[in-house]
Amino acid sequence: MLAWPPPLAGPAAADDMGLIAAIRAEIGDALPVDGPITARLPAIAENGGQVPLTVAVDSPMTPADHVVAIHVFATRNPTPGIASFRLTPAMGKAEVQTRIRLAEDQAIVVLAVLSNGTVWRAGAEARVVQGGCLS
Repeated sequence: MLAWPPPLAGPAAADDMGLIAAIRAEIGDALPVDGPITARLPAIAENGGQVPLTVAVDSPMTPADHVVAIHVFATRNPTPGIASFRLTPAMGKAEVQTRIRLAEDQAIVVLAVLSNGTVWRAGAEARVVQGGCLS
């Protein structure tokens, strides 16, 4: 599991600051906690420009208790914010599927914002054979 906040040390510190800024832009001062999120990436991505990602959040998706948003961030991409999805109880299930771009071997951070203001976090890692981002 990724540390929270992400570590700020060594040559990657500037990149970490960009990641933290992107996360804060989406969730403000909320403190993410580990939650029932499943983030699935292939262990090895041959092409970083087309990496399949599935995110599922265990939520009843009722009007009183549901996932409002799912945010996905890449820890080593030139631009860390990958995607944001807005959800409603009418969806019935808190699950999204997409393809993302990854610049290199890295972890992704997934945050789920709940209707009560709680923010859950999870992560996944992928090895990238050929990067899919330009600096």
